[in-house]
Amino acid sequence: MLFAIVDIETTGGNPTQGGITEIAALIHDGEHILDQFHTLINPERFIPGFITGLTGIDQQMVSDAPVFSEIAHRLFEFLKDKVFIAHNVNFDYSFIRESLKAEGYTLDVPKLCTVRLSRKAFPGYKSYGLGRICEQLSIKIENRHRAYGDAAATAVLFEKIFRTNPDLILGSLKKNNGEAFLPLNISKEQYLKLPETTGVYYFHDAKGQVIYVGKALDIRSRFKGHFSGNTHDTEKTKLRSEIHDISWEVTGSEFLAYLLELLEIKRLWPKYNKAQKFKTSSWGLYQYEDSQGFVRFQVAKSTNGLFPLIQFDNHSQGWKFLMDKVKEYELCPKLSGIQKVPNECYDVKTGDCKGACCGKEESLFYNKRAKEFTALLRQQSGNIIIKDKGRSVSEESALYFENGVFAGYGFLSKEQDLGNDADILDSLKKVKQYPDSKYILRTFISKIPIGQIKMVKSEGSLF
Repeated sequence: MLFAIVDIETTGGNPTQGGITEIAALIHDGEHILDQFHTLINPERFIPGFITGLTGIDQQMVSDAPVFSEIAHRLFEFLKDKVFIAHNVNFDYSFIRESLKAEGYTLDVPKLCTVRLSRKAFPGYKSYGLGRICEQLSIKIENRHRAYGDAAATAVLFEKIFRTNPDLILGSLKKNNGEAFLPLNISKEQYLKLPETTGVYYFHDAKGQVIYVGKALDIRSRFKGHFSGNTHDTEKTKLRSEIHDISWEVTGSEFLAYLLELLEIKRLWPKYNKAQKFKTSSWGLYQYEDSQGFVRFQVAKSTNGLFPLIQFDNHSQGWKFLMDKVKEYELCPKLSGIQKVPNECYDVKTGDCKGACCGKEESLFYNKRAKEFTALLRQQSGNIIIKDKGRSVSEESALYFENGVFAGYGFLSKEQDLGNDADILDSLKKVKQYPDSKYILRTFISKIPIGQIKMVKSEGSLF
């Protein structure tokens, strides 16, 4: 088995935008270097000043060097049947793979990361960057931040790992070991501690600062989704390199996870969270009573001075919502503005409509169902407590809203009496109120059974 120990220098951190300025690859059998490939490369693009400051490679140095297309075939032949090894292997591998792909070559070889291998072979160090780990192990680096110097040092590091624990190398090569997606500073043990349930999670940097907040139905699965697959997203690449720890809060309730994510982003403003934007509602569902005394509904554009029962981002969203509720409450499609017909609606013949549109059902009975529907919608105003899933089968979450804005939450035993509003409110955790939470309430309220929504008396308040 042969290993290609590789290091590259580039013009930037993105494999689809940056260019390679230098490549070094050393063929190794685990004990000795057998062959080598080393060249400067003209990246055919500007080399930023900070890159020159780091590597010493400037525009003049590469002006007469070959472009990548000129060395692509030789490099591919050099690498194609070897195990690809590098310190922070995904960086080097992705750059070379994408550059070869642009020239018509497909590089698909096993790869190993000496950062990960070092963590297992030499545990207990604070840092496993190439400079620090080589310093700790007394490995001299000639010409730091140049491809050949770093590759040669990585080769010595690899030899030490191979001599110390050859089974570690061979075991890491086994397919589907489940660790390839993990960021450099996250161990498999940390990953396996993540709960496979619903909640909010936090990514921390080396100093413990929260750099990202997210929500998930399955926190462990969502974490893997962040870093699995090949991505050319610069922000994700940076996040992958900066994450050092993970924490979480289990909610059980997806609704609560959405709300807590909003609160935590507003509280912490993590550097990798994009600002949450909520669309202004431009459509609404309106109610009126016709001349025959029947309650009617209509989805229409929002109008100043008219107050809809519920608002929507667009017409199709409102139409779909109303169609579902017409079916759920056995309402008439014609009286709800869904079917534009001169006489009875089509659903009378199928038995799905009881005949309010053609005199077969009295308004008293029809309006009772319509008012049950509107009662649900009106609960979005005023103060309400919504019961939802808890963190275990023996509890429920309680979400408190004041005039549609999230104001507090807690977890209650399923056996707990919900009759006393004051006792419930006293047991909840108060949160800072943000108007944006109204949009999350609007999204979830239609999915909550009416029996899980409790109106709170006006004197009941967390404030």
